[in-house]
Amino acid sequence: MLTPVDIQIIGSEVAIRWSDDRETYYPADRLRAASPSAETQGERDVLGQQHGGHGPRDYSDVVVTGWERIGNYAVRFDFSDGHRTGLYAYEYLLQLA
Repeated sequence: MLTPVDIQIIGSEVAIRWSDDRETYYPADRLRAASPSAETQGERDVLGQQHGGHGPRDYSDVVVTGWERIGNYAVRFDFSDGHRTGLYAYEYLLQLA
């Protein structure tokens, strides 16, 4: 499994260097819109009804203000709009690239 070796916030982007020396770059607004959190994506209850995830929003002014590794599988980003609940699994980040 590929893992991040280095994560840096560069202006309005997040740069990640992976264990295979590949580098990926993520615009902050795109990362925010792709947050895997229930707040952003929504979640279904046992009856299949969707809760949360009220569709696309404009995150063009949102920047990443910090980040934290979560175990050996994910990164949690802090965004300037106060959002910080989505856990971005390494595999998910590679898919977003």
